[in-house]
Amino acid sequence: MTKRRVFIALAAVLVVAALAFWLLNPGDGKQKLQFETGKAEKGRVVAKVTASGLLSAIVTVQVGSQVSGRIASLHADWNSPVKKGQLIAKIDPALFQASVDQARANLAAAQGNLVKAKVQAVDARRQAERQKELAARKLNAQADLDTALANADAADAQVAATEGNVAQTRAALQSAEVNLAYTNIVSPTNGTVISRNVDVGQTVAASLSAPTIFVIAEDLAKMQVDTSVAEADVGRLKAGMAASFTVDAYPGETFRGKIRQVRNAPQTVQNVVTYDAVIDVDNPDHKLKPGMTANVTFVYAEKEDVLKVPNAALRFRPPPSMLGDGKGGAPGARAAGAGGATGGGAAGSTGGGGAGPRSGAGGGRPGDASGRTVWTLTDEKPAPVKVKTGITDGTFTEVIEGELKAGDVVITDALGAGSPNLQNLRRGL
Repeated sequence: MTKRRVFIALAAVLVVAALAFWLLNPGDGKQKLQFETGKAEKGRVVAKVTASGLLSAIVTVQVGSQVSGRIASLHADWNSPVKKGQLIAKIDPALFQASVDQARANLAAAQGNLVKAKVQAVDARRQAERQKELAARKLNAQADLDTALANADAADAQVAATEGNVAQTRAALQSAEVNLAYTNIVSPTNGTVISRNVDVGQTVAASLSAPTIFVIAEDLAKMQVDTSVAEADVGRLKAGMAASFTVDAYPGETFRGKIRQVRNAPQTVQNVVTYDAVIDVDNPDHKLKPGMTANVTFVYAEKEDVLKVPNAALRFRPPPSMLGDGKGGAPGARAAGAGGATGGGAAGSTGGGGAGPRSGAGGGRPGDASGRTVWTLTDEKPAPVKVKTGITDGTFTEVIEGELKAGDVVITDALGAGSPNLQNLRRGL
């Protein structure tokens, strides 16, 4: 057993040494390149923008209390359908009823004082008239007449003040009655209760802000999706554009809607700017529920039966052995290859000719009008071809113009002496 283990160890060392020697010694550069290829073909290209968002009712009302007190009863619960004006909760009215009774008693007292003041004013005015008659006959002193007139004016003023007091107590009574009415919490709209935040016996305090007792969704048959669209993609969206989305609750089912508006208010989170695109959605069977996460797709461009190439072909960078030596490529291949590398780099960075995945986008930008280079393979001989690209779906890119036709084989990657992939593998070792 010991000899066998030694033999296996020596064999493994020899294999590793041979592999290392091959990887670390590229040879004379004449090793044949191995190409990975794809095909230029006719087909459909759909340019998309993707985003995530949250479902919510179009109108959601928070129902609160304008008075403080203990919850005496609840007449609605989670998922309860309610009508406008329907009683849905009751706050203990005992204290508020007492305030109404007190205000009503104060009003009665004030009205009694008003009657008394009016009687006194009539009597004072009568006394003043009598003093005037006596003064006309020279039967009383002028001081008596002045006093009587002053008393009459004071009595009239007392009537006015008492009338003001009656108005104050009447307003206090109305305020108490309003507060008593506020102990009845009624629904402000037709809808469905989606949240209940209190229980019977709980005390709510409305001193600083109205506490929320219920949240009512007006109509769950019509909902909206608020999406966060990246600033790089928001320019492609407009009101009325169709949208589709999926939710985790119903895998494999696609829901559809339309953009109502793209709101101008930016939202910045960790230096990432997004905008809210609001989508209207019909929900007749109430499958969709508030708060669900929607994965939304917007189709902003779509073309049928166009020539398209794999995005990897636009990202392909030819290795040095394909450029300018007259052996691995066509004459003048160095300049074209440099253009191919540049084109591939542009495609990878801007997304115009098959960009890699970008946050919030399912496809890339429209093609660069200056053109890009793809490498075709005919009879195992690579050749550069200049093309102009159009829209992309993230996997394939439309070819608008160039010496490329359906069925042409395009290079997407290369492995062999001088290729970047092999050189990277050697560096890794």
